[in-house]
Amino acid sequence: MNWFKISLQLNKFPINRAQKLLRAIQNIPETEYQSYLEAQRKSIVNYHLANNSNYKNFFGSLSFLSWEEVPVMQKSDLQHPLKERLSDSFNKNNTYVGKTSGSSGHPFIFAKDRLCHALAWAEFIDRYQWVDIDLNKSLQARFYGIPLDFFGNVQERFKDRMSLRRRFNIFDLSEQKMEIFLKRFKRSHFDYINGYTSAILLFAKYLNRKEIVLKTICPSLKICIVTSEKLFENDKKCIEKSFGVPVINEYGASEAGLIAFENPEGEWVVNSEGLYIEILDDEDKVLPYGEEGRVVITSLYNKAHPMIRYDIGDIGSLSGKSSFKKPILQTLTGRTNDVAVLANGKVVPGLTFYYVTKSIIEDTGSIKEFVIFQTELDRFKIEYVSEQPFTSVQIQKILGAIEIFVGKNLKVDFEQKSFLKRNKSGKLQQFTSLV
Repeated sequence: MNWFKISLQLNKFPINRAQKLLRAIQNIPETEYQSYLEAQRKSIVNYHLANNSNYKNFFGSLSFLSWEEVPVMQKSDLQHPLKERLSDSFNKNNTYVGKTSGSSGHPFIFAKDRLCHALAWAEFIDRYQWVDIDLNKSLQARFYGIPLDFFGNVQERFKDRMSLRRRFNIFDLSEQKMEIFLKRFKRSHFDYINGYTSAILLFAKYLNRKEIVLKTICPSLKICIVTSEKLFENDKKCIEKSFGVPVINEYGASEAGLIAFENPEGEWVVNSEGLYIEILDDEDKVLPYGEEGRVVITSLYNKAHPMIRYDIGDIGSLSGKSSFKKPILQTLTGRTNDVAVLANGKVVPGLTFYYVTKSIIEDTGSIKEFVIFQTELDRFKIEYVSEQPFTSVQIQKILGAIEIFVGKNLKVDFEQKSFLKRNKSGKLQQFTSLV
């Protein structure tokens, strides 16, 4: 039985129609693909100008003249009641309604028309086939959070059952819970693991300490797909060693769907069928391939709710090998709000601080997880989960590296914790500025 497709159809999402549309788009020759994108961009803008009064007011012009004049949407532009943002003839009952995780600090409710939502799933089905995963047949070990309220919890578990997913609750990642995880793998025939990078990495480190390779106790396991949080190269190697299977990078967002997926050649291929991706500078100008800037996304088929030139809040770049039909994500280095502003005015990407600290902390061998907060212009706090507290020598190494790579005269507080707090969806925010 094709349980996954059946579950979509039961919820009135036209997956067969969406898959037919996806195949038609994929059959467009490379030489004609730029024209397809330009026509679809213009079509979705004109649709919302004609059918969405809120977008028309936001657009601020009578008609579409050129793509460069289309205004860029910020998350703050979408933080008012959904009913005010829906296009004519759409409502909460005939659309898919979701909520962003708020990891960027700007959560909001969004909507997709049913074909757009089905197309997003058709794209996932297509990409997963690249790595020999069939969403209608393959059993998933799902490392995600789950709603804690009764109705939300039951609803999510029903969706998991219909979608061949078995959830591993990541709100409790203690040693005792890891042991329970391990027993589940011993008795189940999982085909793949999917979930948040930090939780999967923590499980991999647990297996490494136990000197267990996961595939030896779960031979059916084929691959691990990580999403939502940055995957560092050393962490990828750690997971692959502990699991005994390849690790694939997925980049997506609830409001946009699948943004990019790593193919077997190691290329992070951008979804060019249902989305149009741009890399913009601070003045909303398109940057050349290879240059880092803001990731801006247009949903080409969402008629219920405009997601047009939408600044998703991430920083990245496209490879020079990109084409209109096959854009390749070269880097995804963090979020636009992940920056530390120092007292002298220096702006340091939070990821820089994280890289420096991470490389030294991992030398201890006993650190499980850590997060960094900027609490004042000249003060940072590192919270960490470890078997033993940092020694004075380890602290001095970290402070020395921070002085070299981040800045001088900075104060750093260290706090050992039994666990780290995740957001409501289960994500672990690696760096947060509280200034």
